[in-house]
Amino acid sequence: MKKAKAYSPAGISSFFEICDMLPDGTPIADLERAGARGGGFGIQKGVTTEVAVSSDEKTCINIYINGRLAPEAETTRTVVEALLEKAGGNHHVEVKHWVDVPIGAGFGTSAGGALTAALALAKALGLRLTLNQLGRIAHKAEIRCKTGLGTVAPLTIGGGCVITVEPGAPGIAIIDRIPISADYVVVVGIVGPIPTKEVLSSPEKRLAVNKWGRQTLEKILAEPSIENFLACCREFAEKTGFATQRVRKLFKAADEAGAIGAAQNMVGEAVHAVATSEKAEKVAQAFKRALPENSVLVANVELYGARLLG
Repeated sequence: MKKAKAYSPAGISSFFEICDMLPDGTPIADLERAGARGGGFGIQKGVTTEVAVSSDEKTCINIYINGRLAPEAETTRTVVEALLEKAGGNHHVEVKHWVDVPIGAGFGTSAGGALTAALALAKALGLRLTLNQLGRIAHKAEIRCKTGLGTVAPLTIGGGCVITVEPGAPGIAIIDRIPISADYVVVVGIVGPIPTKEVLSSPEKRLAVNKWGRQTLEKILAEPSIENFLACCREFAEKTGFATQRVRKLFKAADEAGAIGAAQNMVGEAVHAVATSEKAEKVAQAFKRALPENSVLVANVELYGARLLG
């Protein structure tokens, strides 16, 4: 039995524009070219994946999330099947995802899970593929399963404050970033999940997201500072109708506690505030007054991307 392990930071998305249709409204057939424009943060919490693989008489794939069998993890399964096809033969595969951020609240866990599964399984199978080649498999799986659009490419590059200027899979997307140092802290207050599938299949939501997503990107690129980034993303949450009363309450709490700025997780009923290390505790306390303690997450900004672990 061969084993391998990989880690990916969680990717918090602060704004986005859906890029999966041609101008005439037909879906983009080449999934490597589909995706999203947008931006957000990598944080030092995320997904660690352990893969164990052995030859078997027939192929069997078991996926676990935090110790529980997870037949619903379609995106990871799609990645595993694609790599097994490349390897040939029948295998018994166990994928164990350990996720230390909430699932379904805009932390890019399906992208992180897909990418780490690709990295670890390729290593265990002895497949010789580059990071971008593996990333493309994860990217296509995520779009096919409608669990996300454009989080895989930024996760291959690393964190900080990342901006996806042109959509697509790793190696095709054009990614830039606003330089920030590692001592910035992201404080997240989580009210609850919003299923990504619902947003991607609602024509009204798509229209609003795309109208405001493009404008947000232009405004950020016109003045690429962390303060302007967060202000523009917050406006995006309001204009698209994602911001709820509970989200606004957290925005206000972050402002009053001295955060640099705050935006809403895309897609989730959650708010991420960015603060200096001195102010982070004050912001966390403000969020804890509005939410149960276990709904507040504090993590440093992550400057590196997904990687194999020894």
